Amino acid sequence: MLNSATVTANIPAGDLKRARDFYADKLGLIPSFEMADVMMVYQTDGGTVFSVYQTEYAGQAGHTIAQWHVEDVEAEVRDLKQKGVAFEQYDMPGMQWHDGVASMEGMGKAAWFKDSEGNILCIDDGFPGQP
Repeated sequence: MLNSATVTANIPAGDLKRARDFYADKLGLIPSFEMADVMMVYQTDGGTVFSVYQTEYAGQAGHTIAQWHVEDVEAEVRDLKQKGVAFEQYDMPGMQWHDGVASMEGMGKAAWFKDSEGNILCIDDGFPGQP
C-alpha cells in the first residue's frame, strides 16, 4: 500500500526565522509555501518536498534527518563552505575523509553538516543501486 506513496521529510526548527535565513542564505532554498510561525514547505527542482516546522525539540536527533543526493559532493561542499557552512566529521570504521568529504568503498561519497537548528543534514552522491 505505501509502495506507491510519496515521502516527505519534516525538519524541526526552534526558530523559524533563523531556519528560513539559514536555508535561504546557506543552501539557496526559498519556501514554496509558508504558514506564519508554524511551518515552511520547500520543493526542490528535483521534485523533493520537505518541511521545516516550529517545535521546541529541534536539534535533538543524534542522527542524519535528511539527505540531498547530488552529482558532485566535493563541489557542493566547496560551495557551502564558501557560504560559511561548517562540516562535521564522524569516526566510522572504514571511512576515509578528505576536506570534509567521506568516502567508503562501495558506498560513494558523503558530507554532513548541521543547520541553524542543530539538525544533522547530509549531501551524498546517492545510494548504491539508486538510479
